[in-house]
Amino acid sequence: MPQLLATECVTDDLCTHQGAKSVVARFDCDGRDICTSTSDTLLFDVSNHRSAANGGWLLCLLVLLGFATGCTSTRYVSSRSIRENPLASNLNLVAFRGPEISERTWHTLDRFGLKDQYAADHNKCFSKIRQTINESPDSELVYALSELSYVEGKKAERSGDLMHALNHYGIALTNSYDYLFSDDLEITRNAFDPQFRAACDLYNESLEDTLRILCSEHRIEPGSTYTISTPDREFIVRTEMRGKWKPEEFDRYEFVSDFDIETLNNRHTTYGLGVPLIAVRKPADNDDPRERYYPSGLSYAVSAMMRCPTSNSGDGESATRAGESATCVLEFFDPLEANQIEIANQWVPLETDLTTPLAYFLDSPEFRKRNHATEGLLDPDGSQERRGIYMLEPYDPNRIPVLMVHGLWSSPLTWMDMFNDLRSFPEIRERYQFWFYLYPSGQPFWISAQQLRTDLASMRNSFDPGHRDQAVDNMVLVGHSMGGLVSRLQTMDSGDDFWKIVSDQPADKLKGAQEDRVKLVSTLYFKPNQSVSRVITIGTPHRGSDFSNDYTQWLARKFIKLPQMFVSTGQRLTRENPDFFRDTKLLTAVNAVDSLSSRSPIFPVMLRAKKSPNVKFHNIIGVLEKPPLLGPKSRQNDGVVEYASAHMDDVESEIIVDAEHTRIHMTGKAIFEVRRILLEHLREVDSRDRIATGPAATGPTERPVHAADAYRR
Repeated sequence: MPQLLATECVTDDLCTHQGAKSVVARFDCDGRDICTSTSDTLLFDVSNHRSAANGGWLLCLLVLLGFATGCTSTRYVSSRSIRENPLASNLNLVAFRGPEISERTWHTLDRFGLKDQYAADHNKCFSKIRQTINESPDSELVYALSELSYVEGKKAERSGDLMHALNHYGIALTNSYDYLFSDDLEITRNAFDPQFRAACDLYNESLEDTLRILCSEHRIEPGSTYTISTPDREFIVRTEMRGKWKPEEFDRYEFVSDFDIETLNNRHTTYGLGVPLIAVRKPADNDDPRERYYPSGLSYAVSAMMRCPTSNSGDGESATRAGESATCVLEFFDPLEANQIEIANQWVPLETDLTTPLAYFLDSPEFRKRNHATEGLLDPDGSQERRGIYMLEPYDPNRIPVLMVHGLWSSPLTWMDMFNDLRSFPEIRERYQFWFYLYPSGQPFWISAQQLRTDLASMRNSFDPGHRDQAVDNMVLVGHSMGGLVSRLQTMDSGDDFWKIVSDQPADKLKGAQEDRVKLVSTLYFKPNQSVSRVITIGTPHRGSDFSNDYTQWLARKFIKLPQMFVSTGQRLTRENPDFFRDTKLLTAVNAVDSLSSRSPIFPVMLRAKKSPNVKFHNIIGVLEKPPLLGPKSRQNDGVVEYASAHMDDVESEIIVDAEHTRIHMTGKAIFEVRRILLEHLREVDSRDRIATGPAATGPTERPVHAADAYRR
């Protein structure tokens, strides 16, 4: 639920009202979108309070609607003026006198009597180094040649000579690869030497600079082969895709090093070899029904890796000599599938970045031009076309879905910190896939629950019409605030209890158009979704919220458009069935705020409803250690929901988090608890699988740890 957080004057990212005289309040409406209202007539004096008084979050709505002409969402990434490069300091890449080689490489040149020759003629020095390496391989010299070539490449690129730059980057790339993997250097190579990590950086940065030049001149497409001719040699590059993607799926690649994270709490990376990239998907093929589950502009994390010939290949001499052709394999890896690969009979970690591609997608124009949370609250009908399940990763039949359901005045954006953190754990991303549900939060939550049932069925028919994907039958729902109520309703057997809220008469006595009757009956009669086996609720008002009262309900009715499909159906059925319903307001005049009232008759029915015996429940509750002076009536609350309303007795676990309502699910404690629950879920699923194997089997086959996190070649 939205919450008024603080009063302050700000000068950036303002939602301004034309002619306004003063900035009076800054609001957090979704845990992310910052809306600042200006007005010369409306003032709120709530300074020093952590949350608003009764109805404060709807005052935020009032300000937003009455005085704001637009709202600029928080930026998720910003472009760096200078790309991130770990070699920048050691090689003085951005200094006026740079680039220049490191002090250690100078010592190497001096030790081999090459210092003066390097100063006099770089090319002759390089030839002498190659000759010395071929006669007696030495790791220090191989590293020096790589660093010298990289510096020369930077100089050539700075002068605009891209062909010479590409040539030098190729030498740096193949020699650093040689340093790391050549059998000839196995004795002298020392993984504990800082030079070893520097060689990794040289490999990564020379590969990135090579890719930047290639991408500026060619459209790099996995599956294709490219011949790169430079003044000294020819490189043949064969490209391959490693993952579930199709080679033609991506429109373009961006470089992670060009961007800074602005909003997400944590940046999740791994260190190793490769270049982290942002792969932007091509526009959807509308003929494929599965495409509607992938939002436009979606981008994936990719790591590029180049396999090069080593000095012990072929005739035993270095494959980087002038005039010699080198054949390399450029591979694009999915870091969700693997974070290590096998090279030269050893496992090598990939350099990966899961967070920046996610932030890049969230910062896309499609997201920045719309406020889905506010649209879904104020205009449920207008938001129906965007309602649905969304996937930010390719559908995987072998991974268990975790469906995240947002709350009132919210959207899937509210889950991004939890999503980002959870999939940073290899044991989570190996076994789980994350989906998000977007729905019009301004409508009564029981309507959203009925729509989720329909949308889950449609999704299953699109991806798994034969219901063969067993992982989908172990689905976990995670709901925040009102989303927890929507999630819980997926596990209940309505019986006649929900119908009796609106009528004492049997449903088969209802008159009216078939379509109208089906809409109403399907909302109040339902069975548990057999695919859902665990539900986690966070800050959920299981017994309603005192914030939904006469005052806030009156405000909500002024601004929230009632869903016409719901209202029209109710009005027609009411006219055709006089004296049939207990209270026609439930059918014709209820919005989301009304539905959350603690006086609503639906909450007692939900609490005593029969639930699927195969589902386990968990609960996370917010209780502020220092509650606001103006807020709910007790001192045990999260600023919006009382502990007494959030607490449940039928749960496997329940923890308390010191956090405001809008941020409970963004806290490290809540995210770590969800991780714990997901791991517990895996143990139970795997235990059931072992039992199902039966005594006739030779014994359970243990799944190797992180088996999906490695590529073998």
